[in-house]
Amino acid sequence: MSTAFDLHLPRHVRFGRDTAVEAVSTVFAHGRRALVVHGANAARAQWLVDGLTEMGTGCACLACPHEPDVGLIETGVALGRQADVDVVVGLGGGSVIDTAKAVAALIPAAGDVLDYLEVVGGGAALDATPLPFIALPTTAGTGTEATRNAVIDVPEARRKVSLRDPRLLPAVALVDPALTDHSPAAVTLASGLDAVTQVIEPYLSGQANRFTDALCRDAIPLGLTALRRLMAGEDPAARDDMAWVSLTGGLALANARLGAVHGLAGPLGGMTDLPHGAIAGALLPAALRANRAATHGATAARIRAVEGWIADALGCEADTAIDHLAQWSRTQGLPGLGSAGLARSDLPAIAAAAERSSSMKGNPVVLPAETLVAMMESAW
Repeated sequence: MSTAFDLHLPRHVRFGRDTAVEAVSTVFAHGRRALVVHGANAARAQWLVDGLTEMGTGCACLACPHEPDVGLIETGVALGRQADVDVVVGLGGGSVIDTAKAVAALIPAAGDVLDYLEVVGGGAALDATPLPFIALPTTAGTGTEATRNAVIDVPEARRKVSLRDPRLLPAVALVDPALTDHSPAAVTLASGLDAVTQVIEPYLSGQANRFTDALCRDAIPLGLTALRRLMAGEDPAARDDMAWVSLTGGLALANARLGAVHGLAGPLGGMTDLPHGAIAGALLPAALRANRAATHGATAARIRAVEGWIADALGCEADTAIDHLAQWSRTQGLPGLGSAGLARSDLPAIAAAAERSSSMKGNPVVLPAETLVAMMESAW
């Protein structure tokens, strides 16, 4: 007998090369006063601003020069209210998309940002319907164009936590792999390892279901192979595959949760300047080892399957696949946690905070704090 499950999906996903040309008409169909959220380089969003202006859509712009924090979200909300925007667009990487998503949700809200954040905030439900939100990802990693949460740094708490509501799912996600072409190697590696992690963790999750299994079984080997190809040189077909794997990860995590990697990534991200994808990539081998040692039966069989996919993609034996993945990632330039200015004495507190993370609830087994500490040490 199959287990019942719910599906939370974006209202409309358009995937494929050159779909970004539909951005202007898509935004225009949802509003007449747009807030365009972009990365640090405003010039990369100028084509969108110019197109919207020519269409008759008023534009305000918000730069997102770093991963979203409470201050940046507050600035975006104030700007959006002042400009009386009725649609929000995010054109950029995961940080930009999460910022745009949160701002779209909070412009109509009655409370402050912290009132709605989990773990360190009030955890209140959103009290107003978010503005329509259009996502155009320019990196293949977080899959946030298909998720119902936005990750926000709370510096005072030294934590990254989520604003979470099913209505945060985009009205439209335009996933154009061409927007990721020629991304720097470090960005490709970190975001790619995040994408791979986000199809592995839902596959191993205690809340995996038929829908997420169908996505992840294909996406895990596809992502590993595409990432290896991209680290060897620019490859448009591999960019297409990674964009698909990133989208798949967003769909999977929104419907089956994540695991220990992302449980630790929240407090680690709040205490370091390492990109989220780099943290995920550093921790993935350690999490696979820890879960392999603590599981049996069907879950252990799934981990063995993951080991086989890693071995096929990287050209090694399955018995050494996890170690090979860790070594390959470091060889490609992935930093370890020890490069982030952490002290080993910080690790027990990070583990304690991770145990309360919502992502940790998806891990196939409960990992004790000492195991979480050992995972971080092995990723040092």
